Amino acid sequence: MQAKTGAVVVESEHGTTLSHQPGEEVFKAVLSEDIQWKPFPAFPPFVRLAVIVGNPAAAGPYTIRVKVPHGVKLMPHKHPEDRVYTVISGVFYIGLGDQFDADKLQAYPAGSVVVLPGSTYHFHWAKSSEYVTQVTAIGPLGLDYFNAEDDPRINRSRLREQILNAIQQAQRRKP
Repeated sequence: MQAKTGAVVVESEHGTTLSHQPGEEVFKAVLSEDIQWKPFPAFPPFVRLAVIVGNPAAAGPYTIRVKVPHGVKLMPHKHPEDRVYTVISGVFYIGLGDQFDADKLQAYPAGSVVVLPGSTYHFHWAKSSEYVTQVTAIGPLGLDYFNAEDDPRINRSRLREQILNAIQQAQRRKP
């Protein structure tokens, strides 16, 4: 029997109990070298997402990692779900609001934990280096940009501009 959250339901002599989420019924570990990074249509080019646990597209808990290369900005957007970010590496710059404003960015180094309530407009910038965050939430994952022209799923010409900017920045960093 399945509960609405996708948890496995176990009947016992003590009553019905929720036991485990799908894929979490046995011990397992995910090593960093086994993480499968993939593009995500709602992210700018070169940003990668990896599903660590769960299914972000379904109702229920999930954990993902997001890798953002140096110089890339994620424009103002919101998620319907509450999120807990753990900074794995680099410095995570996040600001609140529906307009990108570098003066509103707060820097969080590796090891920091950031709690973001659902439906809060925010923005990111890999200002000083690449960063990796781990996000834990209850799905389904949602992402809505404040300005439709910032949404890579909609605006392909902006994608080309971001790709060219990222290439130019990478070439400038070469000795």
